[in-house]
Amino acid sequence: MAGYKQKASLVKHSASFAGSFRSNRGRAAACCLLALVLGTAAANGLAVAADDSKPVESAKPLSRIGQKVADFALKDSKGVEYRLSELKDAGGQSPKLTVVAFLGTECPLAKLYGPRLTSLQETYAARGVAFVALNANRQDSLADIAQYVHELQIAFPVLKDAGNHVADAMGAQRTPEVFVLDADRVVRYHGRIDDQYSVGAARKEPSRRDLALALDQLLESKGVEVAETKAAGCYIGRVRTPKVATTPDAVTWSNQIVRVFQKHCVQCHRDGEIAPFSLTDYNEAVGWAETIRESVQERRMPPWHADPKHGHFKNERRLSGEEIALIEKWIAAGTPEGNAADLPKPLQFTEGWQLDGPPDVVLSMNEAFNVPAEGTVDYKYFTVDTGFTEDKWIRAAEVQPGARNVVHHVLVLIRPQAGAAPGAGGGEFLAGYVPGMRVRPYPDGMAKLIPKGSKLVFQMHYTPNGTPEKDISRVGFQFADPQDISHVVVTSRALQQKIAIPPGDSDYMLEAFSKSHDSDLLLLGMMPHMHVRGKSFAYEAHYPDGKKETLLNVPRYDFNWQTGYALAEPLTMPAGTRIRCEAHYDNSRDNPANPDPTQTVRWGDQTWNEMMIGYFDVAVPLGERPPGRQPRLALATAEARRKRAEELVKTYDANKDGRVQKDEVPARVAPIFKLLDADSNGEVTIEEIMKANEALLRGR
Repeated sequence: MAGYKQKASLVKHSASFAGSFRSNRGRAAACCLLALVLGTAAANGLAVAADDSKPVESAKPLSRIGQKVADFALKDSKGVEYRLSELKDAGGQSPKLTVVAFLGTECPLAKLYGPRLTSLQETYAARGVAFVALNANRQDSLADIAQYVHELQIAFPVLKDAGNHVADAMGAQRTPEVFVLDADRVVRYHGRIDDQYSVGAARKEPSRRDLALALDQLLESKGVEVAETKAAGCYIGRVRTPKVATTPDAVTWSNQIVRVFQKHCVQCHRDGEIAPFSLTDYNEAVGWAETIRESVQERRMPPWHADPKHGHFKNERRLSGEEIALIEKWIAAGTPEGNAADLPKPLQFTEGWQLDGPPDVVLSMNEAFNVPAEGTVDYKYFTVDTGFTEDKWIRAAEVQPGARNVVHHVLVLIRPQAGAAPGAGGGEFLAGYVPGMRVRPYPDGMAKLIPKGSKLVFQMHYTPNGTPEKDISRVGFQFADPQDISHVVVTSRALQQKIAIPPGDSDYMLEAFSKSHDSDLLLLGMMPHMHVRGKSFAYEAHYPDGKKETLLNVPRYDFNWQTGYALAEPLTMPAGTRIRCEAHYDNSRDNPANPDPTQTVRWGDQTWNEMMIGYFDVAVPLGERPPGRQPRLALATAEARRKRAEELVKTYDANKDGRVQKDEVPARVAPIFKLLDADSNGEVTIEEIMKANEALLRGR
C-alpha cells in the first residue's frame, strides 16, 4: 500500500462551518475491519475490554510503554485500505516514528485537537514521522468521519475501527489519545497531545507540548522525559452487548432513561444546540454511555451547581440520586434499548423565539465577529443604539446567539444616555444567555425599564471548537403597557473590586455587601459571577432583626456555566435587609483553568483577571427607590412624583416660600432649572417638577 500524501504547507481552516457535526447524522454501516492481527498484544498486557458494563479505564491503568502493537489494516471513509506496517513517511520510506491518534467526530477536545495534529504532521513529516488516526466510536458513521476530515482539513488518514478491536488491543480509552510507535511498532509515548485543553478548562497557550517533546526526544535518539500522560477527553463509544431485559423492573432506554434525558438533558443535547452530541436517539446515546456515566457521577452534567440544602429554584436541572442510579444501572446492564412501544412522545421545541409571542423589537450586534478555530478569545463588546425615543418597559427578553456552538454566554447591558440617572433601567445588567437557558416573562405587573436614548452593550464570550465561525447575536424584547406595571424589576449587586489574589493561594476569600433599602422588596433570583479562578460563591441575607439566612450556596463554581438561579417563589426582603456575598478563589497550580498561578490577580474584564459580583433581581414597588439606585425609577405614580418634587423644592427653597427662584440654585443646577421652568417666569414650582417627571417617564 502506498503511503499517504503529505501536504507542503500548513492546512488553512475553512472559512465557514455548515452546522455542527451532530446535525442530520446518518447511521450508515461502519466499514469492515479487513484484517487485525492481534499477535501477542493480549499476552503483552495491552488492555482488552472484557466487561461491557464497566469502562476499560481503571484507577491504575496499565502502562502502554514498551508494548508492541500488532499490525492491522483498516479503511477510511472512502473505502481506501491502510495497513499500519505499510505506512510511509514524506520521502516514501518506512517511518522512523508513527503517531496513532484516536479521534471522534463530536467530542469537543477531538475537534480542537484535530487541526493541531495536522499542524504537527506538517512540522514532522520531513523528519520521518507518519500520522494516522483511528475512529473507534460506534456512533460515528463513515459519513460523519468524512465530514470531520473535510471540515477540519485533516491531512492524514482517519480510519474506522469498526467494533473497536484495535482500540481494545492498544488499550485506548478516550478521544483524543495518542500513541507514538517506533520503527518496531513499540509504544514509546502515550497520552495527551498537550495541556492547553482539558474538560471544562482551557489555557491561552499550552504550558507543555507533550507529543512534540516526545517526538523531538525520540528523533534525537534520547529517552522520552515524560513517556506517559493522562489523556483528557471523551470515552470511546465502544460496542456493547446489552443484557436481555427479562424482569418488569429492568431499566431500558425506552421505559426510563429517555425520560430522564428528556427532563434534564435534551434542551441542549439535540441537533442545532451547543451540546456536542444528541441524546434524542438511542443509537447515538449508547455510544456516549461511559462519558455520560462519568459526567453525572462527577456532577458535571447537567450543569447545576447550587447546594440543595439552601433554596428552591424553578430552573433547577439537578439529577436526583434515584435518576443517577437508573443511569448507572442501565449502563451496567449494557445499555439495553427495550421495547419501542414504551417510548414517550418526542419533545417539541419552539423553533426561533422561545418568547410566548413574537418580539416587539429585535436588536442585533452592529457587526459580525469571526470566531477563530482554536485558542482563547478575550471578551468582546458590541454597542448597539436602541433608537428608543421613549422609555420602554420590558416584560420579557430573549438573547439569541448567532453561532450557538461557539457562544459560551452573552450579557446584554444597558448604557443610559448621557445625563441619565445612574442605575436607570435596573443598573447595567438587562438580559443574558447561557446554553440551555429557558426564557420566562416576568410575573404579571413586573417589568424592567430601558430609558429612552439608551444604548445596549453585548458582552460576548466565545469558545472556539476547532472550526472558524461567524457570529451575530441578537436580543428580542416584548414590551409591557406602563399602566399595567406595579413593580419594576431591578438587577442589583453586591460588588467587591478590591481584589489582590496572591500567587499560589488556593483559598482566597472576598466578601461584599449590598446596599440596604427603605422598603420591602421581592427577591426573584441570583447569579454569581467570577472568572476562571473562582472556587465557590454564597449569598446570605442579613435581616434587620439580626437573623441571617443562606439564600444560595455554590460550593463548586464553574466559570463555564454562567447560571442564574431563579427562586421558585419570590422571597420578601424586609426593609433594611442587606445581602452578603462570600467568594473563594483558587490561584494555585492545582486549578487546571488557572492561566498563571505566579501572578497577583486583580479586578478586570478579561478571564485572566478576576471579578466578584453577586447579581440579584428584586421587584421594587413603583414609587419606591431601588436599593443603591438613584430615584429615576421612583417616578411612575402621581404620589411618587409629588413626593420627589417636594423633596427637590425643599432642598433649594432658601426663603421657604414653597417654590425655587433662579438665584436660589447653584450654577451647576442652573441648566436643569431652565428646563423645569416651563413658563419661564424665573421660578420652579412643585407642579412644574411633577409635569417634567411625568414627561420623562412617558418619553414625551
